[in-house]
Amino acid sequence: MNWLRDHWLALRAALTQAGKRPGSFAFNVGVIALALVLPLAGLTLLENLRPVARDLAVDPEISVFLSTEVARDRVQAIGPEIRAAAQRNGVPVTLEFVDRDRALDAMKARAGLADVVSALGSNPLPDAWVVRVGGAEPAGPAQIEKLAADLQRVQGVETVQLDAAWVRRLAALLQLAASVLVLLAVTLCGVVVAVVFNTIRLQVYTQQEEIGVARLVGATDAFVARPFYYMGGLLGLCAGALALLAVFGGLMLLNVSVGELAKLYGSGFLLAPLDAASVAMLLAGSAALGVLGAALSVRRALRAAGQ
Repeated sequence: MNWLRDHWLALRAALTQAGKRPGSFAFNVGVIALALVLPLAGLTLLENLRPVARDLAVDPEISVFLSTEVARDRVQAIGPEIRAAAQRNGVPVTLEFVDRDRALDAMKARAGLADVVSALGSNPLPDAWVVRVGGAEPAGPAQIEKLAADLQRVQGVETVQLDAAWVRRLAALLQLAASVLVLLAVTLCGVVVAVVFNTIRLQVYTQQEEIGVARLVGATDAFVARPFYYMGGLLGLCAGALALLAVFGGLMLLNVSVGELAKLYGSGFLLAPLDAASVAMLLAGSAALGVLGAALSVRRALRAAGQ
């Protein structure tokens, strides 16, 4: 019970000090919130883009174009060979055959191309197999690339085109963005600790006489430091909450334009705020940064006062 009473007294002392200088407290909260807004906004955007990237990565396709000199019976025999190659590589696939004559008719049906196709004389288009990759357990990029390389060696195949390179580029860009965000977050967390460090140091100096009297009556360093720890935690917690509110407000403004753009593509996509668990973790993290900055500042100040 004494432990709870000591912490309650320390929290009340921190709230009292914040109430005595509300302008200074609010200014420091605003400075720290500015440092936190950028990484929090970046994290929110990344969390919104990851599901989109996963959806775009579904069912990559391999287009297998056959030589125009391949006999018709050989064209049909290539289908089972493609399935066998997919099974060897552990890649679940579905096949679609694209007949060269039907492809030519479709080209003729397009406006303005009938005369051009007729002028060509013979059909220049090859037969093709479209291999769609998909299943309950999606194959990895290495497996798909290995399958494409195996299909290139099948007799009668002219060209194999893997239509998933852009998906890998998107994944690489997201990974790069995540790495940059981590570096940015580490740097700005250092800024938060520095701001809290200086704020608590100034507060310790303004309360030197009170600290001296407390020590004379037997107060330990832990008892003296505890209110400053709570002050640092309050600074970090309030700054984190303010930064999250700013990010939420920014999302609402962006969603006006994002919603209009999504409608043009027949989508209802909107930027969503972080879930409750993520918000709680971020608030705890910002409070912990405040406590860390306060701890570093108070220990240094008390060590200097004791010398």
